[in-house]
Amino acid sequence: MASRAEFLQDIGHRIRFVYPPKHCSWLNQVEIWFGILSRRLLKRGSFASTEILNQRILAFIEFFNETLAKPFRWTYIGKPLLV
Repeated sequence: MASRAEFLQDIGHRIRFVYPPKHCSWLNQVEIWFGILSRRLLKRGSFASTEILNQRILAFIEFFNETLAKPFRWTYIGKPLLV
């Protein structure tokens, strides 16, 4: 495990791995929203061009905000972070 940790923390790599806490509320909300987008629009979609894809995503965002948007339920009951 030490060699894997050294590999992942090497600053010479172009990609830097960051492990935020699992209870980061903003990150969870973003992942939930992109999950909704991918399941409802992208999963079985067929798009002739990136412009059409862009238009469909923007139309979905408008539709979602008008009809489906509601606050996500917070379910984390663990210990609070100590700062």
